[in-house]
Amino acid sequence: MAKFKHADSSQGLFMTVNLDKQLEPGTFEWTVDYLIDRMDMSLYEKKYNNDEKGAGAYHPRLLLKVILFSYSRGHLSSRDIERVCRENIVAKALAKDSEPDHSTIAAFISGNSEAVEGLFVQVLLQCSELDLITGEMFGLDGCKRPSNASKEWSGKIEELKTKREKLKKYIKRLIEQHKNLDQDKSVQKKQDKYKKTMGDAKKRRERTVKRLKKKMKKLEKFLEEAEPKLGVSGEEVKTNVTDPQSAYIKTGEGYIQGYNGITVSDAANQVIICAKAIGSGPESGSFPQMLDKLNENMKAVTKRKEPLKKSLVLGDTGFFTEANLQEAAKRKIEVLIPDHQFRQRDPYFAEKKNEKVRKQPKRFTQENFKYDKKKKVYECPA
Repeated sequence: MAKFKHADSSQGLFMTVNLDKQLEPGTFEWTVDYLIDRMDMSLYEKKYNNDEKGAGAYHPRLLLKVILFSYSRGHLSSRDIERVCRENIVAKALAKDSEPDHSTIAAFISGNSEAVEGLFVQVLLQCSELDLITGEMFGLDGCKRPSNASKEWSGKIEELKTKREKLKKYIKRLIEQHKNLDQDKSVQKKQDKYKKTMGDAKKRRERTVKRLKKKMKKLEKFLEEAEPKLGVSGEEVKTNVTDPQSAYIKTGEGYIQGYNGITVSDAANQVIICAKAIGSGPESGSFPQMLDKLNENMKAVTKRKEPLKKSLVLGDTGFFTEANLQEAAKRKIEVLIPDHQFRQRDPYFAEKKNEKVRKQPKRFTQENFKYDKKKKVYECPA
C-alpha cells in the first residue's frame, strides 16, 4: 500500500511578514508607492473636514495606491478592491495593513475626479525629470472598450418608444395569461403535483412580471427626460437607457455598447501625456479637445508657451477630416494623418493587392504541416 506524508491544515502558523519587503524595486507596485509618496495631496486633503471633530480618515495616498494597484490587476469595482486589500499581500503592503471598505473606496473614487487630473500632471513632471518625455513626436490613437451597459437598451428615441409600447403589450399579455392559468383547475392540479420538484410556478411568474415592470418604469423615466443624442455628423445616433453617455460602437468584432478611449503618448518611451474617454464611435470629433489637453499638459511639463511648436503629431485615418487638418494648421501644429484613400495611391499596397495570397484554413490539420527531414521537425503553415 502507498505511503504518503501527513498533511494537516488545522495547525496554526506563526509567520513574520515584513510588508515593506513585499514591494520589489522595479515592479509596478513599487513605482506606484514611490511616485504617490512624492505627490502633492493638497487637492485631496482639502475635502476632509475632521481636524477638530470626527474619526480619522484613511490617507488619500494609501487609497490611491491600492486603487491603482487593483486597477492594474483588473479589479475595477469597489467591492473587488476591498477584497484585494484583505487577501493580497502586495495590496496589504501598499495599504500599510489597512482594509478600507467598499463604500469608502467608492466615495473616494467618485468624489476626486478633478484631483486625479492634477495628480496625472504631477506624474508627468516626474517623468520629465527622468528624461522620459522628449516632446518631439506624439502618437494619437483610440481603443474601443465595452461599458457596463447592455446593447438591448440602446436605440434612437423613437426606437426606444416603440420598445416601450411592445414591453407594455408583453406585460399585459403575461398578466392575462397568468390569470387564465390560475383559474384553470387542471393546471393548478399539475402545479401542485410538481411543486416539490419544480418549485412554485406562480411565484416565478410573479417575479417575472415584477422584473419586467421595473424595466418598464426605468424606460419610461428615461424617455421623459431624454433628448435625441447627436453624433459627430449632427445626425441622431443611438443612446442607452442604462448609460446614456456611452455609445453604440462598431468594432472589428461587431458592435459594442461602450466608450472610445483616446490617448496621446510621447513616441520616445510611450508615456501617455493625456487621455479621454468619449461616448462616440468616430474618433475625429475628439481631435481639437485632445490637442487642447496635449498643449496644456506639455506647457506644465516644459514651462514653454508653445510646447508643440517643433512637435509632430501622428494619427490614423480615424482622425482624418478637413476640419481637423484646418484646426491643426490654425494652431501651427504639424500633423501627419493619412486619408482614407492613401492605400490606393501607395505602390506597396498596390503590389500586395495584385499578389495572389493563398488563404490559410481556419483550422490546420495534419496535411497542412510539412516535415523537414534535415531538421527533423514539422513546419507550421502559420
